[in-house]
Amino acid sequence: MEFEIIRKDVMGRIGKLKTTSGTIETPTILPVINPSLMTIEPAEMAKYGAEMLITNSYIIYRNDGLRKRAIDEGLHAMLNWNGPIMTDSGSYQLFEYGDVEVKNSEIIRFQEQIGTDIAVPLDLPTPPDVDFERAESDLKETLKRLEEARMISDIPMAGPVQGSTFLDLREESAAKVGKIGFEIYPIGGVVPLMEAYRYSDLVDIIASAKKFLPQNAPVHLFGAGHPMVFGLAVLLGCDMFDSAAYAIYAKKGRYLTRYKTCRVNELQYLPCSCPICSSYSLEDIKNNKTLLCEHNLYVTFEEMRLVKQSLKEGNLWELVERRCRSHPYLLSGLFRATKYARLMETYDPATKSTFFYLGETSARRPEVLRYSDRLNRFDLCGKVLIFAGKGKVKKCIDHIDGYDHIFLMKAPFGPYPIGLKETYPIGQSEAPKDMDPVAKTVALENVLRLIEANRDFDVEFIFVYDGDLWDHPLIEKIGRFATTTEY
Repeated sequence: MEFEIIRKDVMGRIGKLKTTSGTIETPTILPVINPSLMTIEPAEMAKYGAEMLITNSYIIYRNDGLRKRAIDEGLHAMLNWNGPIMTDSGSYQLFEYGDVEVKNSEIIRFQEQIGTDIAVPLDLPTPPDVDFERAESDLKETLKRLEEARMISDIPMAGPVQGSTFLDLREESAAKVGKIGFEIYPIGGVVPLMEAYRYSDLVDIIASAKKFLPQNAPVHLFGAGHPMVFGLAVLLGCDMFDSAAYAIYAKKGRYLTRYKTCRVNELQYLPCSCPICSSYSLEDIKNNKTLLCEHNLYVTFEEMRLVKQSLKEGNLWELVERRCRSHPYLLSGLFRATKYARLMETYDPATKSTFFYLGETSARRPEVLRYSDRLNRFDLCGKVLIFAGKGKVKKCIDHIDGYDHIFLMKAPFGPYPIGLKETYPIGQSEAPKDMDPVAKTVALENVLRLIEANRDFDVEFIFVYDGDLWDHPLIEKIGRFATTTEY
């Protein structure tokens, strides 16, 4: 297998994953196919946007008829799907029911025998919030099984990262799984967190794993099938998702949207223009689970295409801000993501499209952090004017030629030389005229950083500001180190 990264934005990336059954583009969704109960035929999945499927080898293994067909015909022929297929090992059943009737070595050899493109060892998923001893013990067993899987087979494999909600165990797991070496790295044991809307915890787990996983392989977020989480997860560096939600939700009469889940029986109108919602009435969809299932698939892949387009254009963060403001717990997840801005900055391209300020989370974006870190690169001397006012500086300041350096102000970045006015991100940033307190705080903190970086030199700072525009407690602190003038 080969994985080529062709575009990046924040920690998200568009990549090409080459498998023995074809090449797919990531980020992508793998529809889950239950070989015992197929609502939609696998061969039909391509029309919704699927390039790769995932099915459960344990279900096939346990069913005599399916097992014989898979061995005799091969997995791809049995499912009537020519593209890549990933097979899970029964870990979900182990997670749900506490036991499975197969050994790790048996299920690995079976996956190899039926011709899977990517196998998954029988890892031990650990629920959230268990005691540390349980999580540590389960992780040791998972690592043991992953090493065994690598020893007995050389087919492409996924190495799951476990560790429950203990971030130190997640980091340890990612480092050790990465050292063993796999083609794909799933982050497991997170479905209960998503079901409980614990997106802040999900962010912590993804970021903890990403810090220690190899960068040259896809990261798979197990069980993440709702469109509302795709943007945030891709922003943090997840490349692959598997979705059974389209079918599970349809069975329960749930209608997926990119923002939330609706009960189809409570809808008065169809808020969608997918081929199903455009061709059938609301009553048709209410009375037909297959139609509801198809709608769920269309909206799922539509959202992923939008995520990829935003990534391609370099405005993924803006999309995620809009998505996360649709749900308070998602917004909490985005706030938690800003905690990892320094990690994201190491991945984020230095230049891209327009920076849109959409709220206080924008003030903590990697671009702002990068700019703050580089304020000490300015080589200053003599008298330095920082002009934080309305209109052109020459119209507001007499004797403009008396300064050695002139900086303007733009929230949330803060002070910048006039010469950088047309460069990214300053020149391509758009913010409301009425700045929120967080944008002002970050900008004025950067004034203090610029002053602090030059305190050991013979530099005199003059800070001229519009009192209505920059009314903030930090002005008083700036006044301790610079001459401040309100006009």
